[in-house]
Amino acid sequence: MKKFFEALANVWKIEELKNRIMVTLGLLLVYRFGAQVTLPGIDATKLEGLASQTDQGIGSILNMFTGGAFSQASVFALGIMPYISASIVVQLMGIAVPYLQKLQKDGESGRKKINQITRWLTIAITLVQGPGYIYNLYRTLPSEAFLLGFNSFSFLFSAVVILVTGTIFAMWLGEKITDKGIGNGISLLIMVGIIARLPEAFLQEFVSTVTQDQGGLVKLVFEIILWLLIIIASILLVMAVRKIPVQYARRTAGGDFEQDMIGGNRQFIPLKLNASGVMPIIFAQAIMFIPAAVAGLSSTEMAQSVTGAFSDMFGFWYNVVFALLIIVFTYFYTAITVPTNKMADDLKRSGGFIPGIRPGLETSDFLDKVMSLITLPGSLFLAIIAVFPAVVVNLMGVQQNWGMFFGGTSLLIMVGVAIDTMQQINSYLLNRHYDGLMKSGKNRKAVA
Repeated sequence: MKKFFEALANVWKIEELKNRIMVTLGLLLVYRFGAQVTLPGIDATKLEGLASQTDQGIGSILNMFTGGAFSQASVFALGIMPYISASIVVQLMGIAVPYLQKLQKDGESGRKKINQITRWLTIAITLVQGPGYIYNLYRTLPSEAFLLGFNSFSFLFSAVVILVTGTIFAMWLGEKITDKGIGNGISLLIMVGIIARLPEAFLQEFVSTVTQDQGGLVKLVFEIILWLLIIIASILLVMAVRKIPVQYARRTAGGDFEQDMIGGNRQFIPLKLNASGVMPIIFAQAIMFIPAAVAGLSSTEMAQSVTGAFSDMFGFWYNVVFALLIIVFTYFYTAITVPTNKMADDLKRSGGFIPGIRPGLETSDFLDKVMSLITLPGSLFLAIIAVFPAVVVNLMGVQQNWGMFFGGTSLLIMVGVAIDTMQQINSYLLNRHYDGLMKSGKNRKAVA
């Protein structure tokens, strides 16, 4: 622990790293400030109905990802989620659209064009989601909450423009954090929004458990220990890899010819246990909206039961279907994001081979087989973590807001972003000849 704090102290000895951290914290503070600013034309004292709508169910997920901005009718009410949706759409279109495939192979220039396409698609998605959010405000808030008049066109137009601008500004903040700060800016904005809800959720659980005598302090301590264990399990899931040994031929010059010598450098291909990250959970949650929406069009008893089952994110059937979808989407997303054919070709061109496996097609088949084998436990583990909030809410009586932090997308995002940011800080420390946050040993004197 002492060495860890010494490593933290070393962070402030590197001027560039210190400046990047300060820029990151400053831009995150701007984002959190904007999340508290209510849309012009809405009385901020009459948002109780909107807040109660986001206390449970799907609304709580949206509110968590926006750091409470959704329930406060903020200028950042839509958060960065339209940009995330646009990024997913562009990524999936890259599989089937030849133009995007060409851009992906064009290096930096292609990446800039893809980013521009993503930005324009973000604006289009926000222009659709903005009126939908305003319509939800009309349904939820009392008429006196609208200072410009109920169903006022001037409010509708200005609110949509502000929501679109807020999303674009949040996107700009994320890109600036990535360029000038530390870590992935978009991911950090989401993580900060999630963490912003953590103190309130824990306080609600504390009041319910300790002051209202619903289990007492012992139960709360047990919940904290269980929460920490789930975080450790999530870290293991994010960082777990299957190392495939790779042998490279060592070339030595002798006279007028070159000779390949077997027994050269030995390296590994790290295949991640959870190569798809949180994307299967996001896809599955998007699909879970559909049954309730379709069933809501009918007034039959069966349709109402389906609507009820798929509207309760802590219900049994919701989580059974949710877990199955996560497993299916884990295989799907892994298949489209881990190009085993390209990996085999690159390995062959660089003079490498897997011991006992022929280069080319046989190597590709071997890598594909290994990915299929490790994806099964990875998908099962991911599904368990995703549905664990429902387990603690139903079996342990945990408050729903606090239970959301026991798994699912929120916990995996926090763990993944924290690890990625620490790795970037770690690389700065090691490059300056300091021990990193993730490495033990004596500190070494910095060099210029």
